[in-house]
Amino acid sequence: MKRNRVLLVDLGNTRIKWAWLRADGTPGRMRAAEHASWSARDFAKELFARLPKDAPVEVHIVSVAAARVRAELRKAVRETTGRWPRFVRSVRSLAGVQNGYRDPWRLGADRWLALLGARELQKSGSAVCVVDIGTALTLDLLDAKGVHRGGAIVPGPQLMTESLLSSTGGIRRRARAGIARAQELFARDTRAALAAGAHHATAAVIERALAEARGRKTPRRKVELVLTGGAALQVSALLRVPHRIEANLVLRGLARAVRRVG
Repeated sequence: MKRNRVLLVDLGNTRIKWAWLRADGTPGRMRAAEHASWSARDFAKELFARLPKDAPVEVHIVSVAAARVRAELRKAVRETTGRWPRFVRSVRSLAGVQNGYRDPWRLGADRWLALLGARELQKSGSAVCVVDIGTALTLDLLDAKGVHRGGAIVPGPQLMTESLLSSTGGIRRRARAGIARAQELFARDTRAALAAGAHHATAAVIERALAEARGRKTPRRKVELVLTGGAALQVSALLRVPHRIEANLVLRGLARAVRRVG
């Protein structure tokens, strides 16, 4: 009897990330793409391109995407594997992590899995501030005992920029040309000013969140800062505090959830 292959999928608002589960229970090489306007055929082509026809597969998905996108992905999985995918949801506790929300299901599943992934990497005796920089910027605090102490949601850099372009005629007209570089805060054209403002604002709120985390009740407590998400690399260059990037943090958490409940 052939052993099931397990595909891990992180379906975001604009990007999809996926990896096959290794024998050791960790995600394999991660792939990523923007999925705008993808149909079921597109999802099947990208995710299962090299899959043998008779290979038994189970698919585990975490999604914050629109219902239409989820439906297309669900259809692709069903038609390709003959099985329905499993969509992960937030629960009260799992794999050493306790959900801090009064109603556990209200915590986004992507944030929940990022916490599970962070728990696996967490140093003993240290809390961790988990920051996912995508369409939305989410910040969550996980204490040294694995208890989620809450979090915040802010528009991500791209969404900040898009909101200004869609709501302000003058900025939109002036931003049609220019080079979008975010390294320097004081830019010399509107397009660059938008990028600079959005990325520097993101860096500032992350540093504020880290300061808040370090000052809660036990000032001497160590707090690690872990970044993930599509814009993590750009924002990383602007941060003035120690941190690390874990590109596959949500998939790592998904793998952890699969091991515990699969």
